[in-house]
Amino acid sequence: MPDLPPIREVIQRHGLSASKALGQNFLLDEQLLGRIAALPGDISGTNVLEVGPGPGGLTRALLRAGAKVTAIEMDRRCLPALAELGEAFPGQLTVIEGDAMKLDHGEVMGGAPFHIASNLPYNVGTALFVKWLSGEEWPPQWQSLTLMFQREVAERIVAAAGDDAYGRLAVLAQWRASAKLAMKVHRSAFTPPPKVMSAVVHVVAATMPEGVSARMLERLTEAAFGQRRKMLRQSLKGVPGALEALAALGIDETRRAETVNVVEFVGVARVLGSDSAAQMPGKALKKK
Repeated sequence: MPDLPPIREVIQRHGLSASKALGQNFLLDEQLLGRIAALPGDISGTNVLEVGPGPGGLTRALLRAGAKVTAIEMDRRCLPALAELGEAFPGQLTVIEGDAMKLDHGEVMGGAPFHIASNLPYNVGTALFVKWLSGEEWPPQWQSLTLMFQREVAERIVAAAGDDAYGRLAVLAQWRASAKLAMKVHRSAFTPPPKVMSAVVHVVAATMPEGVSARMLERLTEAAFGQRRKMLRQSLKGVPGALEALAALGIDETRRAETVNVVEFVGVARVLGSDSAAQMPGKALKKK
């Protein structure tokens, strides 16, 4: 195991400072970084995608755990520090300069299964999370997501129906995956300290319910939570067949979206995606 200098020393030597425009906050606590790298389990010899490695704090923890890391970094100031890590761990680190939002991560990882672990830049964290969890193809190429978010966002991801934080993000994260808040991280662990607390979320793909279109579920939850304080009969009236589907499944249309659990949303999306829903959007649907 190579003897590496402290991350703070690397930052100082390369003249790095966290960019607010890029949503950067650097983690320096190597014990904490080691705990984050351990969340996916044994990653020795496995492929790991990291977005926004910065000076390489989490990167070195993943490399020490034996992972083969592909890091996407758009801040070229950080590339020399990452190059040093690559030299310290020969054959284990590949660095790609680019915008993670514009890249096909499956292609980047060469079509092989991989884990994703990242202290996500705050300004693109939610968008990347949605990208990884969306689409009709399932199971995904990634095996697990271990991601740092603002604590408020993390709580939205793991929230249950009835919680104040419950919404579209929770449904997206839970309808065909399991999501847990694995670790809370105090703002003082970062340089510079952000104004908010943070948390690490760990997500593992689960079985996708049969007969459900991801696009239909997205459309349904977009309408329901777009007017979350209104009753379902009001918020879903623009979705053809939705009110009939509620009736068919015995879901009271006077409820609000925040009270409808993930299983119920999946049930409505399944009915709406059926042939009868597509052919008779304005007629009552029979319960299946």
